[in-house]
Amino acid sequence: MAADEPLEAPSKRPSPFFHSTPLTGPDSLAILHLKRDSLLPLTLRTTADEGYAEGAVTNTRFGSFPHSTLLGTEWGTQIRASKVDTGSRGRKGKQHKEPPKDQGERSGPSNAASKDSDSSKKRKADESSQIDDVPTSPAKKLKQPPQQNEQPLVPKAAVEAGSGFCHILPPTPEAWTSSLDHRTQVVYTPDYSYILQRLRARPGSTIIEAGAGSGSFTHAAARAVFNGYPSSSSTSTQHSGKVYSYEYHEPRVATLRQELHDHGLDSIVHLTHRDVCNKGFALDASTPPPRADAIFLDLPAPWLALKHLTRSTPSAPLNPSGPTHLCTFSPCIEQVTATVSFLRKNHWTEISMCEVQHKRIDVRRDRVGLKEEGLRGVNASAASVEEAIQRLRDVESKLSVYHENRAAAEEGGQQKKIQSKAERLEKIKREAEGRKMYKEGNLVQRTEPEVRTHTSYLVFAVLPRVWGEEDERRCAEAWPVEEVMGGEAENEDGKKA
Repeated sequence: MAADEPLEAPSKRPSPFFHSTPLTGPDSLAILHLKRDSLLPLTLRTTADEGYAEGAVTNTRFGSFPHSTLLGTEWGTQIRASKVDTGSRGRKGKQHKEPPKDQGERSGPSNAASKDSDSSKKRKADESSQIDDVPTSPAKKLKQPPQQNEQPLVPKAAVEAGSGFCHILPPTPEAWTSSLDHRTQVVYTPDYSYILQRLRARPGSTIIEAGAGSGSFTHAAARAVFNGYPSSSSTSTQHSGKVYSYEYHEPRVATLRQELHDHGLDSIVHLTHRDVCNKGFALDASTPPPRADAIFLDLPAPWLALKHLTRSTPSAPLNPSGPTHLCTFSPCIEQVTATVSFLRKNHWTEISMCEVQHKRIDVRRDRVGLKEEGLRGVNASAASVEEAIQRLRDVESKLSVYHENRAAAEEGGQQKKIQSKAERLEKIKREAEGRKMYKEGNLVQRTEPEVRTHTSYLVFAVLPRVWGEEDERRCAEAWPVEEVMGGEAENEDGKKA
């Protein structure tokens, strides 16, 4: 199927990115939060032809999660991993095969017996092929002896494993950005949140996106302009928000088109396979021009596409009744130089360039002390000099008890019990269960170990609306200069007339 051909009619169901139900349901999109930087998107299924006794199963490094444990739960719930026989994949259908006959004859040492068994297999295969070649009617097929052992497979109840868990989250543009396949360079959340704010994107706006790529910005822009689904009624006067997305790479267009349809966004996002640098932003004859309020260009040469952003023709892509806000996303400063040079020569105003550097800071409680020994996420060292001295005294006491026990053993006396390290750690864990860990320790702030510095340079500009003599005349009639500059006339009492 070509990338320009639509999959089918736009989806009628609400998008999970705009509307989320209280509970998870079959065939719904969900995000498995495995850890902070590891998210996994999946579609929840009631059944799956994967050979698992538990039905549909998602395997991760933190355990296996049957979809039966994910369905019907509230969003944000912690899901424990289950015990799944991962070696059972592909066994479906093998359990119904009849065991081979004459096992004793085949296991014999003689070659003659093996040849006879091989020839019998060939005869059976030839007979079965002859039977299959004969054309039979549906009525005759029903007369074949049915296999009574075949029954529809019922998923087995999942058994909770001893460790491993995840959290199930509803889909959002932020979660989708962190979990999608990076087919191209991705516009991350810190960038596109600032871009949409500078483009003044709001419900009902129209945005042009050139260079859709993996669809990260596409999902965020669709949520920003969404003010309801387009109405088929001819009497409806509400202008629905729209995102017109362009991509020149045909395989990426086909993949993104399928994702938008599965996510219920195909009525909000109009995806087009087109090289905007050479062919402009025109659409097919049956689709009206975008009339965009904002432009986002994620292109290697954005200045080549800027020449097509005009209001001079009836099919121009820009909104003629208002200003147009622009943002370009360029990794190299040479691209910024060429883009700014073109903008200055073609009447764009308010030109500026900035760079977003996102730095994440972790805030946590730092617990230090020997009473934290054996616990996770703590510094199990002496918190004070007194605590260190007490530990040395405990070690010396154990050493003296050890020598006393040796002497008692030689004399046949009673020995004292020495607490082992395992017993000490188990005692610390039992005592920790009654403590309020979230109130203990000191609050510390730490920067993430790997800081993402440069992503791209953002160039912003504004193209004012066209202002002619007719616009000037209407403005003068609506706001006369005398009234604006001199104020309204006052009567004898000093009141405005």
